[in-house]
Amino acid sequence: MSAPLKNERLLRALRREPVDRTPVWLMRQAGRYLPEYRETRRKAGSFLAMAKNPEIACEITLQPLRRFPLDAAILFSDILTIPDAMGLALYFVEGEGPKFRHPVRDAAAIAKLGVPDMETELRYVMDAVRTVRRELDGNVPLIGFSGSPWTLACYMVEGGGSKDFGRIKAMALNEPQALHALLSVNTDAVIAYLAAQRAAGAQALQVFDTWGGVLSPAMYREFSLPYLTRIARELERGDDAQRTPLILFGKGNAAHLEALADSGAEGVGVDWLVGLEEAARRTGGKVALQGNLDPAVVYGSPEAIRREVAVVLDAYAAGNGGSREGHVFNLGHGMSPDMDPEHVAVLVDAVHTHSAR
Repeated sequence: MSAPLKNERLLRALRREPVDRTPVWLMRQAGRYLPEYRETRRKAGSFLAMAKNPEIACEITLQPLRRFPLDAAILFSDILTIPDAMGLALYFVEGEGPKFRHPVRDAAAIAKLGVPDMETELRYVMDAVRTVRRELDGNVPLIGFSGSPWTLACYMVEGGGSKDFGRIKAMALNEPQALHALLSVNTDAVIAYLAAQRAAGAQALQVFDTWGGVLSPAMYREFSLPYLTRIARELERGDDAQRTPLILFGKGNAAHLEALADSGAEGVGVDWLVGLEEAARRTGGKVALQGNLDPAVVYGSPEAIRREVAVVLDAYAAGNGGSREGHVFNLGHGMSPDMDPEHVAVLVDAVHTHSAR
């Protein structure tokens, strides 16, 4: 039986309930900016060796919580676990990021894809969730996550990262039915994956639509938004009292805030290119908002960090009728490897201090 949760700030904020201070967690909070992470990776030998070992994934998940009074843990894993389990053979090249040995680039290859079994092909992820949940001992909630159908498709078609996303945009223009077939199977897989993480113990869930912002507004409405909405509406998350909240995060999603607020998700994450006052006003209290400090602020002095944290917190309150309810503080994207952990400590303290009732 799981230990009772001692810090419910994140879950209360995502339910838009009062909190004693704004909760804070950081995308990529477990990662290369921490010397203990770099040491763990040196011993493990590779990123995939860490991600596929539940005990190591648990250790990395917990590392930032030993340093900072964060209000949530996020599972150490990767968004590309699903296509890897589909048979695309994920690997990493130093300095180049993730790649697939078997990208899918036509309707025939897409037709062969199926939803992986979550307790066989992806059991290592579920075992990591169970291990982390046990080791957290109720101190903070655990966030599970997935890549969005569109973002997964980008890597699956391109074969890795891309500067212009030419292959997948060509598929969208020339073979839209094939791309919709890919997005459909990805959506089925994401729903199953998030449901399995929830069953294993994740207490909140996030979908990363990292590359949604590379689409024109019309293409976003065709190739990303409907699939995010389907996840939000079809993913079983429990009843209102014990509902597992879902956050939809996207880079460059400011043009679609109203639609995302109507998707059925409990929270919407935004990058730093839209002010939180505007975002709160446009979403009208339908969802909690997560964000949205420019990650580059972490390079600033402690005084600059405190000042910019206050700007974000106060902007949200200004757009939300003076209330801080319904806000989860985060960066507008993830931590970078050369950031100073001492500056992160300043940031976390500034959020809690400035937002305290």
